[in-house]
Amino acid sequence: MKAFLGLKPITGFSTLLALAALVFSGCSTTKKVDWDSRVGSFTYDQAIAELGPPDKQTKLSDGKTVADWITRRSGGVSFGVGTGVYGSHSAVGGGVSTGSGYQDRVLRLTFDPQGRLAAWSKNH
Repeated sequence: MKAFLGLKPITGFSTLLALAALVFSGCSTTKKVDWDSRVGSFTYDQAIAELGPPDKQTKLSDGKTVADWITRRSGGVSFGVGTGVYGSHSAVGGGVSTGSGYQDRVLRLTFDPQGRLAAWSKNH
């Protein structure tokens, strides 16, 4: 490769390092929430600000509020297309599938009548 505008081309190991830097710079880890430490102090309003409105909520007769946030939906529709060749023959096929697959991932937070986190659970 010729140099372009006085720049040397990237080769071999340099290319690998540059590619790795791009891949890992795009990855971020989400901090796991310590829900146990939030019991008694985390409020319903803070939950709305952090998680958005719940997907489902209900008010219990004792004044508590139970709210569910779906953190990942599952199931749905998937499409597939395939090709095949055998000797001088070839074929194309397609398919569609629907199903429940895995359950939705749900974060359930229960707030006391004053709006403070009283309990939490996850189904994953």
